[in-house]
Formats: sequence, C-alpha cells, structure tokens
Amino acid sequence: MAQFSVHDAKTNLSKLIADALAGVEVVIARGKVPVVKLVPVEPSGKRSFGALRGQISADERFGEPLPDEELAGWSLD
Repeated sequence: MAQFSVHDAKTNLSKLIADALAGVEVVIARGKVPVVKLVPVEPSGKRSFGALRGQISADERFGEPLPDEELAGWSLD
C-alpha cells in the first residue's frame, strides 16, 4: 500500500492514477490519517440492442391516446 499526503497527491495525481490502474493500492492521507483510497472504476459494460427481446411486451393499446382522467393527472395547471 502506497500512502500519500493530500499535497503529494495533488502534485502527482497523474502518476497516482497510473499506479491505481496498474493495481497498486493508493491511499491519500490527511497528516498520518488515511482518508481516501484511489481505485479504478469498473467499466459498466457495452449495451446491446435487443438485449430484452422476448422479456418485454406491449399490446395493441400501446399507441392509443391516454384516457382523459389519466391525462388530467399529468396536467401542470
């Protein structure tokens, strides 16, 4: 574990990010008290079109206008 002061972290941020991406545990401390750990963000994954195909359905009413009582609930007046 590599521990750095806030001042050192500000000065060497690019290097610390590279270290964290390389798997080094980087800790930033106030004085001698560790307060933050710098870790890489996990990728969220790639979206694929049609991933929910067959899991969601809409019936023939989907494109119909909403009833007046439903529309009244959406009014901003």
